Amino acid sequence: MGIKSFFKNAFNDMKESAKAQHEADKANFAAAKAESKAQWEEAKAIGDPNRRKAALQAERDKQISEANERKAAAEARIEAAKKK
Repeated sequence: MGIKSFFKNAFNDMKESAKAQHEADKANFAAAKAESKAQWEEAKAIGDPNRRKAALQAERDKQISEANERKAAAEARIEAAKKK
């Protein structure tokens, strides 16, 4: 392998590597752009009082249902312990 073919292969490898890195950079930029837009939309949604109230109520409802499930499980354990 001569010096000419060595440099030809080296430059071809660098070219392919640069193309691949460019594609990765484009994908990362598109992801960052989409995340930024999502954050903007979420911030806008929080600014709307009706949406904010609905989101908070949904969170409270979820907490209440989880607490009720824990309470039912504890009551079942109590009943099981009393029967022993």
